[in-house]
Amino acid sequence: MQASLILFGDRALPIRRRRLSRQALLAMGLCAATGYADRTSAAPPQEPVIATNGARSYTPADFARFAPRTAYDLLVQVPGFTIRGADTARGLGQASENILINGQRITDKTGGAAAQLQKIAASDVARIDIKEAASVGIPGLTGEVADIILKTDRKGTGNYSWSPALRAYYARPRWLAGSISYNGTTGNLGYTFSLEDNAGRGALGGNDYRILSPTGALIERRNQVQWNSFDDAKFSAILKYGNKGPIKANLTLVYDPYWSRGNNFQRRARASGETVDWNNHSRTFGFQYDVSGDVSAPLGSGQVKFIGLRHFEHAPFLIDQRADYDSGAPGDGIRYGQDNRTEETVGRVEYHWKGGPNDWTMSIERANNRLAQTSTLASLQPDGSYADIPYPQGSGTVVETRYEAIASLSRPLSRQLDLQLTGGAEYSQLGEISIGNRPRQFFRPKGSASLAWRPAAGWDSSLKIERKVGQISFGDFLANQDVTNNRANAANPNLVPPQSWEVTGELSRNFGRWGKTRLKAYHYWIEDIVDRIPVGIDGDAVGNLPRATRFGMESTSTIQFDPIGWHGAKLDAEIGFERSGVIDPLTGQSRTISATHDGWAELTLRHDVPGSQFAWGGGLSYQHYGLAYYLDEVNQNWEGPYASSFVEWKNFHGIKANFQIFNINDGHVRFYRTVYTGRRTIAPIAFYERLHQRVGPIFKLTLSGAF
Repeated sequence: MQASLILFGDRALPIRRRRLSRQALLAMGLCAATGYADRTSAAPPQEPVIATNGARSYTPADFARFAPRTAYDLLVQVPGFTIRGADTARGLGQASENILINGQRITDKTGGAAAQLQKIAASDVARIDIKEAASVGIPGLTGEVADIILKTDRKGTGNYSWSPALRAYYARPRWLAGSISYNGTTGNLGYTFSLEDNAGRGALGGNDYRILSPTGALIERRNQVQWNSFDDAKFSAILKYGNKGPIKANLTLVYDPYWSRGNNFQRRARASGETVDWNNHSRTFGFQYDVSGDVSAPLGSGQVKFIGLRHFEHAPFLIDQRADYDSGAPGDGIRYGQDNRTEETVGRVEYHWKGGPNDWTMSIERANNRLAQTSTLASLQPDGSYADIPYPQGSGTVVETRYEAIASLSRPLSRQLDLQLTGGAEYSQLGEISIGNRPRQFFRPKGSASLAWRPAAGWDSSLKIERKVGQISFGDFLANQDVTNNRANAANPNLVPPQSWEVTGELSRNFGRWGKTRLKAYHYWIEDIVDRIPVGIDGDAVGNLPRATRFGMESTSTIQFDPIGWHGAKLDAEIGFERSGVIDPLTGQSRTISATHDGWAELTLRHDVPGSQFAWGGGLSYQHYGLAYYLDEVNQNWEGPYASSFVEWKNFHGIKANFQIFNINDGHVRFYRTVYTGRRTIAPIAFYERLHQRVGPIFKLTLSGAF
């Protein structure tokens, strides 16, 4: 009965899942750095140039004090700006990533614009324009949008980074994390070639791990060491044609093999005197490839764009779990495996034109998605062999064919006010075809209305109302096993995608030399939210509940300390909370949505010492999650807070060196679990599980340069 905690990269990440998730393995992001001429100025970013449409423009010189190597390094230093990744769950759809490159949305699903910026030298950036989404004429965006304008003639530049890391406890060193890339232009063709290894080593351990009776008496004490090691190699080529002409084309090719191993060993001592060695070993060796591209050309009074995408992933994994008793009693164990093949093919056509002040876009998209899953289950026999357990409900094929048509209108209502309207619908056929069922059909209207208002100099605000259709995991249609926690999830072929009404408002204030602050508030009304539902007498499956609500606020600020005489120092702060509500399917009472990310804070202090090549700083990170509800248990999983510090030498023989110590305050991982003998509304408590484990400090060195 062990918490499913896997630790990645530079922090401990609690992951609740039935199987290893590659997306979770990559949650720490990419590590890339490329060359830019180092400077020693400690002046803060200059007040940006304000254009007539309210855009704020920055140049690389505004961020010279940070010695940026890549275009991404520039963007992360824009005061008060938070990078928002693309929503890649449902085809391509409307834009969601708040980054553009040369005014264009990046239409791939391999990291988007943020990943491409990590391969482009900072010296190749002409400027960065920060605009309100409603003013850019690209449907789907909200809040602030960064448009990275690149120079038209870029010489070939090579960039590299190497980022080894060591943990004080439990995990092996990470030696091979890093990247190398080469990009530039030749004539009308731009190119980027790169090789990356996004690697992570994670671990926790200790003996503060107890199983308690309903009265609080000790049943079992566990001494645990858990580690995870993953590597994700990525080979990519990006070609861009037509930088100076009316016809533009982009092509992205990615091949991405990955592999992971994890082990969770526990020495268990029971109150009865029995002692057990319990071991859970997992391994994954998979790969994916992506091919995406687009071509745009003038047509009539507008511009037409054809977009295509093909994604394939093979993700097999295997878990071996066994217990060996010191008494000599026969051991027990289980082996669980899945072989998953995921496919996605998307075709999209967009037509954009202008008529007076009106900016129009129409789009049609067709997407095909498929999951073919094969699950195996076997039990350990006294002779050490494994005997297969029939598990047909864990295998099957789930498919979706979806069509979407959207029209949008963007126009300025005044010099201070911009409007964007979108409207359309999607039609889909969705179902598990391996059991002979006909796919179910859905018709869902969708759209949004956005306003961007600049009431006075230094003030920006936006309001967006959206009708949105969500996505579901195809794996939830089929049965799955959580062997670590001895939990089985039944198949549910009747899952439907959730829908929601979403209202989001943002207000920002630019204080010039003092910095900037931005406040975001949102309220969502959700229908058919995905949660846990009862099945049969005692079954438990992922299913839909009728409705739920989510409300939250987030503040993002950059504070410059130059006006008070602390030259070269700044503080970046992101603080937020969320509250939610849903009707529990067992109790009929209101509760929070399961495992809500209900509180977070990220504080980063940086001081670039004037007149030198040195910088130093520190940070504080806190993430909190609410209760997770199952039909026979309630648990909570959170970590930290974590404090960190760093020193940076911006030019050491042409190399930028950054040394960081993470978790200098010895933050821990916590997991509390209450398990019932049956349905938690009618059955008594079986036991309590209490875990409070050490993560330890993490030491990371990042070296980056150019060639």
